[in-house]
Amino acid sequence: MKPPPFGYSRPESVAEALTTLADLGADGKVLAGGQSLLPILSMRLAAPHHLVDINRLHELDYVRVDAQAVRVGALARHAHVLADEDAYRAQPLLRTALRLVAHATIRNRGTTVGSLAHADPAGEMTAVLALLDGTVRVASAGGARDVAAGDFFLGPLESAVQAGELAVEASFPVLPAGAGTEFVEVARRHGDYAVCGVAALVQLDATGAVSAARAAYLSVSATPLVLDLTEAAVPGSGAAPDFAAAADAARGQLEPEADIHATADYRLHLAGVLTARALEGAYRQAQERSRA
Repeated sequence: MKPPPFGYSRPESVAEALTTLADLGADGKVLAGGQSLLPILSMRLAAPHHLVDINRLHELDYVRVDAQAVRVGALARHAHVLADEDAYRAQPLLRTALRLVAHATIRNRGTTVGSLAHADPAGEMTAVLALLDGTVRVASAGGARDVAAGDFFLGPLESAVQAGELAVEASFPVLPAGAGTEFVEVARRHGDYAVCGVAALVQLDATGAVSAARAAYLSVSATPLVLDLTEAAVPGSGAAPDFAAAADAARGQLEPEADIHATADYRLHLAGVLTARALEGAYRQAQERSRA
C-alpha cells in the first residue's frame, strides 16, 4: 500500500519548523522517526496535506539529566534514551520500559517524544509519562507551554499537540529517594503491542514501610490510566504490604474492552496479575535503593 500524495518540507532550525507549521495550520503533520506515522499513511488511515520533517533539527537530539528530571528532546531516538547511563540512574523506569518497545530496528529510528505525541494507548512510554506525572513541552511560533501528562493524552491517537505546534521535549521526573519502579507486560509475540501492560511506582518512608503505591496501565483504556493503590496495598501500620489486595482493587476499577487479541475478561485477569507483579518488583527496587 502507498500513502496519498503530500507536500514535504525539511526545515534547518526549530524556528523555521515552527514558522512552517504555523503557515500550514491543520494541513501540516510532523515527521520524526516515522515508525508510527508512516504505517498509518501507507494504510491511508491518515492523509495530511504536508509533512514537516524535523530530522535536521539536531538541536532537539539530546537526553539531559538534572536534579529534577530526565529531559528528552524531540529528535532523541528510543535507543539513545535506552543507552543513556545518566538517564538510567536518574529514572530507571525509562530503560525498563524502553526494552519492551517493539524491536531494536524500530527503537533505532523511533523517537520517544514522537511516541508520546502519537498517544497510542498501547504505547509503553505513554504509561511511563503518566505514572511519573511527567510533562511535554509544546512550542509554536507564538511561544511554548508545558503540558502535564494528565492533560496531554486526550484520546486514542489524540494528544494535546495542536495544529501549528511541535512537541519539543518530554520531562520525566527523577526517581525520589526510597522509591522503586517496575514495568511488566504480556504480548502475543516479543515486540508486538502488549495485550496488557502495567508500570508501577512504590514509595517507602523512613521506616521502610510503603507510603505510596501507584500503577499505570496500557491497552486497557482509551488513554493511559493511573490508579492510586496505596490504601489497598497498605493494610495497616506496621503490616507487610498486600499487593494481592492492591491487584484486586485495580481489577475493580478497570473496564477493558475485547478485541481480536483478547477478551475483556482475559485482559482484566492479566491486569490483576501484572499489577501485583509490577508492585512487587517496584517494592524490591525501593528496598534495594534504600539499602544502597
